[in-house]
Amino acid sequence: MLYQLTWKILPGLRGLACSDFRATPTHAPDTEKGVALDVPSAAECDALLKDLESRFAAERFSNSASAFESVKAYALDRAAGNVS
Repeated sequence: MLYQLTWKILPGLRGLACSDFRATPTHAPDTEKGVALDVPSAAECDALLKDLESRFAAERFSNSASAFESVKAYALDRAAGNVS
């Protein structure tokens, strides 16, 4: 199933943080506001969201573009099975 993955990038004391990861089933992905991922099941999608929350909980970024690209790259790698 195709999901639209989105998240928030918020300012913090030590830089920008990513949180509030969400995945919504979609037929028309918007790659400018998030990432489109083909995930086999809802359970795997939930596991991906939990992984993203824990992976990026403590990481801080200097700018929004860096934060977006880091999450995007990790999510795409994870969905492709390149990250366990």
